[in-house]
Amino acid sequence: MAQVGTLDFKGFIERRKGQRAGGGDGAGNAYAYVSDKNTRLAFEKMRPVELAVTAAVRLFKTVGKNELLGHAVKVGPAQFPRVHNLAVHCAETLGIATPTIYIVNSPTLNAATYGTNDDSFIMVHSALVDHFTDDELLSVIGHECGHIHNSHVVYLTAMHYLTRMASVFVKWIVGPAMLALSGWSRRAEVTCDRAGLLCAKSLDVSTRALTKLALGSTKLYEELNLEAFIAQHEEGKGGVGRFAEFTASHPWLPKRVLALRAFAESELYKRHAGLGAGGLSMEEVDEKVHEVIKIWG
Repeated sequence: MAQVGTLDFKGFIERRKGQRAGGGDGAGNAYAYVSDKNTRLAFEKMRPVELAVTAAVRLFKTVGKNELLGHAVKVGPAQFPRVHNLAVHCAETLGIATPTIYIVNSPTLNAATYGTNDDSFIMVHSALVDHFTDDELLSVIGHECGHIHNSHVVYLTAMHYLTRMASVFVKWIVGPAMLALSGWSRRAEVTCDRAGLLCAKSLDVSTRALTKLALGSTKLYEELNLEAFIAQHEEGKGGVGRFAEFTASHPWLPKRVLALRAFAESELYKRHAGLGAGGLSMEEVDEKVHEVIKIWG
């Protein structure tokens, strides 16, 4: 992975270029959504994003990490071994080092990844551990590991600070940087939903975990008809309300489900999950996904 050990965004980019020339995975992995990879490459030429990432890394290293982890408890073999073992499985599946994970006291169903690419960690909310099965947690932790695997972390951290601490940034940076980062983030979520599926090896499990997270409730999930919800989304696609998604960090839930179903049809996933030969190429999958997640056209 690319390393970000300093406050120098240009140095980060140069190291990524070197990795690509040397065959590294700085630009992404075989399962990654191509639009995610291409958007990150375009960031190298975007001055607002460059400045935002540099400032975010500085904030993280000086005050942000301690602030985020002030009330968190670290996961390990002797402490929360259930979560630790799931993380080990996901890391082995994706071929990365076992990530540092913390449990934070929160009633909301959520998990997030912060830091830099050489100092990243995953925060898992306590409610998630209480209410999700091991298989569902595999999908969620695998998703977060996907952010680490695909060098997303500095950009996620930049979005965190741009959203919550906009006043510390130069004003002209915030709007352009957030628009660019939000557009990328929707594509990055597609990549990481795929990582979660690779770890869970079950489309039903990953779809269930994804839907529960989006609803924020395990109880409501039991009453949801997902196919009816997707049909409802299809009916409203032509309305002007769809443009609200431009500033969203995640695609709408029906889009994520449909995009994940497309990846489950891929030869890459079927081979990994032991479902036999055949399936769509990643190029074919990404073409289908582009049609699913686009906001207009």
